[in-house]
Amino acid sequence: MVKLEPFTEKDFDLLISWISTQELMVQWSGAHFKFPLDHEQLAKYISSANLEASSEYIYKVMANDEIAGHISLGRVDRVNETARIGKVFICPAARGKGYASEMIHQILNLAFQELKLNRISLGVFDFNLPAIKIYEQAGFQKEGLLRQTNKVRNDYWNLIEMSILKAEWQASAGLRGIQSNV
Repeated sequence: MVKLEPFTEKDFDLLISWISTQELMVQWSGAHFKFPLDHEQLAKYISSANLEASSEYIYKVMANDEIAGHISLGRVDRVNETARIGKVFICPAARGKGYASEMIHQILNLAFQELKLNRISLGVFDFNLPAIKIYEQAGFQKEGLLRQTNKVRNDYWNLIEMSILKAEWQASAGLRGIQSNV
């Protein structure tokens, strides 16, 4: 069972230990952070979520009383009822255990049930086939390919844009019997 809990300063060192290369940094955050990740960058990141009118929800992913990952729901637009999933990461020791799928279902429960949003988007690099499979299984649809959006060392990476609508999620959530634990 996966549970989302607020990401706090006491979680910084563990996340920093996971993001050990420039490539992992870009996969995790796009251009949001600079490598190497440090406390100052993370403090600024969570300070934006601590504002009263926050449009960002930042979580650590708990599995069996261990921190297994990280995820955020940002750019929450209450007028248009949209948001964007970002900074998705499963720690290396927790991969292959189904936690990523559960984490995505939990963040979608938050977005659609609690925040009453209508559309959730995300971006995933085209070579990240395991993540794409998880997102598609959750009901996300591919919307397009943004070519060469990020330069990492001497390579350019392509980003796939994906989204899911509340009606699509409701249709698939009914089949899974998802309950909110956030």
